[in-house]
Formats: sequence, C-alpha cells, structure tokens
Amino acid sequence: MMNSSWKKIATGVVPFLLLALPLPAGAAPPKTPVQVEADQMIANQKDNSVFFSGQVEAKQEELTIHSDEMTVYYTSGAEAAKSGDSRDIKRLLAKGHVEITKQDWVGTGDQAEYFSKERKVVLTGNTKVWQNNNVVTGETFVLYLDDGRSVVEKGQKPGERVKAFFYPDSNPKP
Repeated sequence: MMNSSWKKIATGVVPFLLLALPLPAGAAPPKTPVQVEADQMIANQKDNSVFFSGQVEAKQEELTIHSDEMTVYYTSGAEAAKSGDSRDIKRLLAKGHVEITKQDWVGTGDQAEYFSKERKVVLTGNTKVWQNNNVVTGETFVLYLDDGRSVVEKGQKPGERVKAFFYPDSNPKP
C-alpha cells in the first residue's frame, strides 16, 4: 500500500527537481529516477500528498534539494483521468533550512514552493542565490521556469533591500 502511493508520486517529483536552472521553453524534463531520503515518510491518499521529514534529501541527476521537511501534493486519480495525464505533482512545499543545488547554482531560504501549473518556484525567508561567485539576496526569490526570468523582492522591515554582488570573470576565456 505504501509502495503504490510512493510510485504514484515518484514521477510527480521529477518536474520540481529540475528547478534550479530554468529549462529552455518547451524542453521536457528528463525521465531519470528521483531518490528521496528522509527519516520518515507519510503517504496520505485522502489529500493526495506525501510528507517527508527529518533531514530530507531529494536527488535527480546533478540536482539536490535539502530541507527539514517536504510535502508533495499530487493530482488525484480522477483529476488524472479527466485530463488524460498520469498522476503528477501539483505543488511541492519544502520547509526549514532549504537548499537547492545544481552544478554552480545554489539557492537557500526558509521555504521553497513549486507550483506546477504556473511552472514557478518561490523561495522565501532570507533567500540567497549564488552562481559561481555572484550572489543575490532578498526576502523572496521567484523563478519563472518557462520564461527564464526571476524576480527578487525585499522584505517589509525598514531598511531591507535586495542586494546583488556581481564579480567579473577572473579567468577570461581567449
């Protein structure tokens, strides 16, 4: 019973695990396996979710997501039948010490949320995003996967601002 629930959402985790770098418009996510490790997993068929807690680590190819907990919400069997698709992820919520890494890209924050329909990732709470030596900080980092664009917003406290540090390439290519 737990195994069939896991199989139903395993393919749904794939779209989220491609978030660290935007895909070109129209590019399909790879069909490689996803490995999730945690101290505990609770599948809830009633609300079509799977909850992972305790040192959660999700991996696919070169992408890794760490968090204290992660909840994956997937489409129900009825929704999948109606749309003609297989069960797929609708939304994913990672909380607590979130870190997303892929190659030379690292994003951190208190929480990350992926919205499948909008193909949007929202990283919130003291966000920092690094690529090579370059760093952008703010309260909220929004990544629009299909548009290849991002928006960083400041927090509400007085004096808070978005900060970006861009360093020239120290080894220019000939």
